[in-house]
Amino acid sequence: MTQTNPATTLKVIPLGGLHEIGKNTCVFEVNDEIVLLDAGLAFPTDGMHGVNIVLPDMTYLRENRHKIKGMIVTHGHEDHIGGIPFHLKQFEIPVIYGPRLAIALLRDKLEEAGVADRTELRTVGPRDVVRIGSSFFVEFIRNTHSIADSFTVAIRTPVGIVVHTGDFKIDHTPVDGEFFDFHRLAEYGEQGIHCLISDSTNSEVPGYTPSERSVYPNLDRIFGQAAGRILVTTFASSVHRINMILELAKKHRRVVSVLGRSMLNVIAHARSLGYIKCDDDLLQPLNMVQKIPDEKVLILTTGSQGEPLSALTRIANGEHRQIKVRAGDTVVFSANPIPGNTIAVVNTIDKLMMLGAKVVYGKEQGIHVSGHGCQEDQKLMIGLTRPKFFLPVHGEHRMLVKHSQTAQSMGIPAENMVIIDNGDVVELTETSIRIAGKVPSGIELVDASRSGVVNDKVLKERQHLAEDGLVTVAATVGWQGKLIAQPEVHLRGVVTSIERSHLQEKIRATIETVLRDRWQEFARSFGEGIDIDWVGLQVQIERELLRMMRRELQSNPLLVFLMQTAEDSPVQAASKTARPAEAIAS
Repeated sequence: MTQTNPATTLKVIPLGGLHEIGKNTCVFEVNDEIVLLDAGLAFPTDGMHGVNIVLPDMTYLRENRHKIKGMIVTHGHEDHIGGIPFHLKQFEIPVIYGPRLAIALLRDKLEEAGVADRTELRTVGPRDVVRIGSSFFVEFIRNTHSIADSFTVAIRTPVGIVVHTGDFKIDHTPVDGEFFDFHRLAEYGEQGIHCLISDSTNSEVPGYTPSERSVYPNLDRIFGQAAGRILVTTFASSVHRINMILELAKKHRRVVSVLGRSMLNVIAHARSLGYIKCDDDLLQPLNMVQKIPDEKVLILTTGSQGEPLSALTRIANGEHRQIKVRAGDTVVFSANPIPGNTIAVVNTIDKLMMLGAKVVYGKEQGIHVSGHGCQEDQKLMIGLTRPKFFLPVHGEHRMLVKHSQTAQSMGIPAENMVIIDNGDVVELTETSIRIAGKVPSGIELVDASRSGVVNDKVLKERQHLAEDGLVTVAATVGWQGKLIAQPEVHLRGVVTSIERSHLQEKIRATIETVLRDRWQEFARSFGEGIDIDWVGLQVQIERELLRMMRRELQSNPLLVFLMQTAEDSPVQAASKTARPAEAIAS
C-alpha cells in the first residue's frame, strides 16, 4: 500500500478537454511541483475567421513556469501533442516522457518550430517507471487505442496512486499484437487506487467498441469489388488502419501512392519503428502510379474530414495538379466525420460523385470504428482499478455526466466524484475530493502565420467584417473647417440597396454638418494663431458617420475613417500643433 501524507494535497487542473473534444491538457500539482499530462490542440469553428489552431489558455502555466518539472505524453494524436511546440515558445519544460511514436512525431514538430532546445525528449516503453520532481513516480501501462503506441499512466503521488487512462478502448485483437496490459492495471487495483481519471468520449454508447480488426473484412470486400483506381482516406494518425490498408493493397496486387504531408510523415515514422510493415516496392511516387493500369492502383490520402487544403478536397474541387477523378474510381471514407465537420465531408462526397466516382462511406459500411471505449469498456476499466475517487474527463458535459452515472452503477458513491470544467481546481486529499477554485481558462487562437496569438479584439473585427463588411472614408479638411474635396468612399462586403452616389452624398453632408456645427469646439484662436484638436474632430466625425450608416444601410459595417488636414496653415507659428489625425477603426 502506498504511504500517504494526510497533510498533503494533490491538485488536478484540466486546462483543456472538458466540455469539448480536443486540446487535452492536464496539470498535476503538489506543493511547488507541476507535472503536465499531454498538451493538445483543437481546430477552429466556422466563426473563427483566419484561425488555424485553437489552444487552451496557458496563463496559469506561464505564471507558474518555475514549478514545471516535466510532462507525460500518453500518445501521438494532435489533440494530445499538437500544442506542445506553441507552449515551448512561452515556457520551458525540463523533460517530456512519451511512447516512441509520439516522441518521433513530436521531435519533428519541435524542430520545425525551432524550440527543440527548450526541452529534453525521452522515450518510454510498457511498464517503464520514471520519476518527475520529488513528488511524482509515473508508470506507463500499455493500452489499446486508434493509434499505435498508446499508454495509460499510473502516477504515485503523496496522496495515493492516481490512474489516468489516456484515450483507450478495449481491443482484444489489436492489429499490432500489443495487448492492453490488464494484469498491471489489476495489480494497481489490488494495491488501492486513490483516483481514476478516465476517458468519457463514448460514455453515451452502450456495449463494447468493436475491434480495429473488424474493419479488415469490409475493406477487403470493397477493394475486391473495385474495378478501377481506389482512393482511400482516413486519419493520418490511424496507424493500425493504414497498416491494414497496405496489407490489403498487397493482397489485391495494387501499388500504393500516399498523398498528404501528415500521412507521409506518420507512415515514415511508423515504418522506421516497426508499427507498419510493408515492402518498399509497394509504395510508389505519384508520377510512377500514373503509368500503371487503374486496376493496379490505390491512392492513400488525407482529407477524411473535408479539410479545405487537404489532398482529397483539392481532388474533389478539381484543383489537384496530378490527380483527376474519373468514372470508374472508387473513393473510400474510412473515417466518420468529427462533430462540426459533417457539412464539409458531405460536400466533398457530393463533388466526388458528380465527377463520376463511386463513394463508399457511412457507419453501415463497417469501414470505421472508434478509438474510444463504450459503456462496457468503461465498466471494465472501473472494475479493474476499483478507485476510491472518480474523475470523468475527455468529453462534452453530457458525456461526463453519463460516465459518472456508469461509475455510480459500479459502486462508486456520488460524493466521491466531481463533474468539472476547464480551469477547475480539483483538490484530492487522503480522504476527500472537491472543487477548490478556478484558474484562468479559455482559448488562445493561432492564425495561418503561426507566429502569434489572435486576440479577442482581432477575432471580433474579423467576425464584424464577415457579417457587415467594411466602409472606408477618406476626407481632407482645411484650416477654415471646410472640406477641400469630395470624400472618397470604398465599400467591401457591404450589402446595400442604395446607390453609391447617394451614400457618398450622405457622407459628405454628415461631415459638413459636423464641421459647421462643431468646428468652434475643436478650433481655438490665440492671437493670430489657431490651435486645432484634429484627433478630437476626427472622433466626432466618425461617431456621426457610424450613426448615419446604421440608419441608411440598416447594418453596422466596420468603419475606417481617414482624415487628412491641409498642409499649409494660415499662421506659420501654429503649424506645430496641427498634424494629420491617425486612422481610427470602429
